Amino acid sequence: MTIYQEIILDHYRSPRNFGILKKPSRQVAVANPLCGDKLEFTVKEEKGVVKKIAFQGEGCAISIAAASLTTEHALGKSKEKLQNLDKNLILKLLGINLSPNRVKCALLAWEGLKKVVSD
Repeated sequence: MTIYQEIILDHYRSPRNFGILKKPSRQVAVANPLCGDKLEFTVKEEKGVVKKIAFQGEGCAISIAAASLTTEHALGKSKEKLQNLDKNLILKLLGINLSPNRVKCALLAWEGLKKVVSD
């Protein structure tokens, strides 16, 4: 098993920032109808900076790990910077090559992050 596979399994088994924030600034839900993955993101921001972010949902190891890694990456960053986040960064965070269908699983977190930090 490669280090990247271990990272994915670790984030899948023990996702960071898992749950829903009370009284969030924004809340969004995203879904991948092709595979059934569903994620919900909540965020608390101050002066345009993500102070807290959480997600909950169900899905495959790739989508849950991507959401965990994405929320870790988002903490402390400005909404503006996150709105311009390149989807390739999410794929780099996962560190493995994915088939086209699995890329959609990984990018569900990217889609949710962009929506939850949009105005």
